[in-house]
Order: sequence, then structure tokens, then C-alpha cells
Amino acid sequence: MATLPSDNTVAEAGPTPPKRKKDRTHWLYIMVIIAVFAGAAIGLIAPEAGKALEPLGKAFIALIKMIIAPIIFCTIVLGVGSVARAATVGKVGGIALVYFLIMATFALIIGLVVGNLIHPGEGLKLEPYEAAAGGESGGTVDFLMSLIPGSIPVLPTLVLALLVGFALQSMGKAGEPVLKGIGHIQAVVFKLMMMIMWAAPVGAFGAIAAVVGKTGWAAIGAMATLMGAFYLTCALFIVIVLGSILKIVTGLNIFLLLKYLAREFLLIFSTSSSESALPRLIAKMEHAGVSKPVVGITVPTGYSFNLDGTAIYLTMASLFVSTAMGMPMSLGEQISLLVFMIIASKGAAGVSGAGLATLAAGLQSHRPELLDGMGVIVGIDKFMSECRALTNFTGNAVATLLIGKWTNEIDMDQARAALNGSTPFDEQSLEPDAHGAPEVTEDEPTEKAKVSVN
Repeated sequence: MATLPSDNTVAEAGPTPPKRKKDRTHWLYIMVIIAVFAGAAIGLIAPEAGKALEPLGKAFIALIKMIIAPIIFCTIVLGVGSVARAATVGKVGGIALVYFLIMATFALIIGLVVGNLIHPGEGLKLEPYEAAAGGESGGTVDFLMSLIPGSIPVLPTLVLALLVGFALQSMGKAGEPVLKGIGHIQAVVFKLMMMIMWAAPVGAFGAIAAVVGKTGWAAIGAMATLMGAFYLTCALFIVIVLGSILKIVTGLNIFLLLKYLAREFLLIFSTSSSESALPRLIAKMEHAGVSKPVVGITVPTGYSFNLDGTAIYLTMASLFVSTAMGMPMSLGEQISLLVFMIIASKGAAGVSGAGLATLAAGLQSHRPELLDGMGVIVGIDKFMSECRALTNFTGNAVATLLIGKWTNEIDMDQARAALNGSTPFDEQSLEPDAHGAPEVTEDEPTEKAKVSVN
């Protein structure tokens, strides 16, 4: 007679690895694209109906504002702790952090320069929601809007987060449980952020319909100009800036590096996040001759602190909103915004929409009246997310090779052979990760990289 297997038999077979949840964020991406085109169509065909949909975009921005302060607090506190831990590993960590700070500042400056040259959003003349809102449904709309909690001031939150972070640093091991607790709170905040992002298609639909209803084809042209300028700026940054530094320091060719990482770029493009390619970048940098310690420190730290594409996006998008609203920022405001973004961009998380929250935080801290213009950015943010992720990823690959060279922890002959294809990368070396049993060296950086790029 057949018998059921005993518990011992199950134990001998080993624990069944937990099923990974299916990533459904690609559906969000598709819905946002559909919403953008539907909103533009409504705005062109029935302008008055498009204008009436403006409260949808306003409500979504209010939800984003609600979550800004918790995101900034958690990421900055944990970020300060990460800096301390990275610096303790010695020369590699110190060089990496200095390099990341310099490149992030440089990327932000480039974004400001390009934004001031092309004046994205010029001619749109968007109005604040309160000035443009219709009258009859105002009572219902105001009531529904009042259900969304108000925002918390960002700059005091930033200062408090920095002070808490430094205080926890000074506590040493006694502060580690608190940092771990804040990490758990951050996970809740990011989950809430993801829940809010599922409302992005509705917000994008309302915002795009309203702006196209008011300005017609001018809005579509302005959004296309911003996206084109952003893609071109990122491409030039990779080829000219990163390519020149890579050539001068290591003698390696940026185009060979891009070819070497082609599969990773395809993966990032399909997911809109560079986090998906983290294990592959670690493996490929080691195959390119960079020592394990340098790769193990530089790559995960870079995923949190070396966000060149995000930096360019934040500054260009800020200038777009201010120009579109007819409220251009002075040079002093732009510089102070740049300083804020240098700090706040370190908390731009790999969770979809956190880059949008960081942008909202910068605007709220400097020019709160500009937040109403962010509805347009919501619609085109997804179109720029792949470029942000690709630029961030390339910046981290270049940084790993540079730091390997500066610390004499790279085999240059192996690097040249890997990049020109004479010693091809063994794809089967990544099979353990695909079967749900990643090595510790790949799993730990992934945890740290949860506060990265998008």
C-alpha cells in the first residue's frame, strides 16, 4: 500500500526554494504609455474635457508629496551609515566615495547647463492647479483632495536625517539595531511608494489630457524636446565624459566596454532598472580582471551613490517644470537645488517612482509652487527611466575599472582580452543565480543595491 513520504524524507530532499513573485511592473510601464497617448488624444480632440481631468494629475502629485519626507529621512539616514561602512574598508572605499561625489556633481552641472541652453518647456505657460480649477465640481474635488495627508517640510527632514545618521555613526555597534529598524521602515515606505505608483497611469492620463487641452501640440513638442535632449545628454556623457576618463586612466575603449555589456543593457532596457543586472555586472567585472575585493566594494556602493543618469534627469526635469510654469529659477536657486540634489539623489531608490519622489522633494524644498507642474513629468518619466538606468549602469562599470586601475587591483591584459572578445564571458557561470541559489557575494550587494537607481 502506498504511503505518504515522511517528514524525514522531505528534510533529506532539502528545503524547496521559495517561489519568487512575478515582476508585474512591466504592466505598469505599458499602462502609463497607454495613458499618455490616451490623455494626449483627449486633450487634442476635446480640450475642455481634457482640462476637466486636471484633478486626477493633482491628486497623484499630492500622493507623491505625502511620501517624500519618509523616503528622504530613511534613505539619508541609511546612506550616511553606508558611507561610514564603505570608508572603513580602506583605500578602495575612500577612492570610490570621492569619485562618486565628483561624478554626481559633474552630472548635475551638465544637466543644468543643457537645461539652460535648450529651455525645455518654454511656451507651455502652465498654471497652478488652484488658478485653473473649474468651479462646479470644486466642492467634491476639494473634499476628495482633503483626504490625502499633507506633505512634511523637506529641508528640516533632510537636516534631521543627517543629524540622526551621524549620531548613529558615533554610537558604533550600539546604533546598528536602530539602523536595521530604519531599514525595515524603509521597506514599508518603498512598498507604499510602489502602491502609489500603480496610480501613475491615472495621474498621467489626467495631467497630460489637461496640459494638451490647454496648449495643444505645443505640449507634445515640449515633452519630446525634453526627452530628446535628455537622451542626447546621457549619450554624450557616456561617450565623451566617461569614455575620455576611461581612455586616459586605463587605455580601454568605451565602445568595446559597451559591446561587452550588451546583454546587460538589453536586460536593463526591458526592466527599466539597472538593479536587475547587478549580479551580471559583478561577474563581468571580475572576468574583466578587476579583483574580487574591488568589485565587491565598488559595484554595490556605486549602485547607491553613483547615479549619473539620475542626476542629469533631476536637474533637467526641474528646469523643465520651472520653465513650463513660467517661473524660471534664478542662478542662485539652481545652485542651491544642485546642492540639495547631490545629497537627495543618494537616496533615489531602485523602487519605481523614487526618482520622481526625489524630484518632487527638490522642487518642494526650493519652489513649492512648481509642484503643480510635475503632472507632465509623470507622463514622460517612464520614457526616460531606461536611459537613466543605462547611464547609471555604465557609470558603475566605468568606475569599477577606474578604481581597479587606481588601486593596482586589475589585470589589464585580461581586461583588454575580455573587452575585445578574445576571452569571452562564460554565461554558464551565472547559472546558480538563475536556479535561485545565488552566492553570498552576489546576494549581499543586491540587498545594498535596493537603494539605487531609477
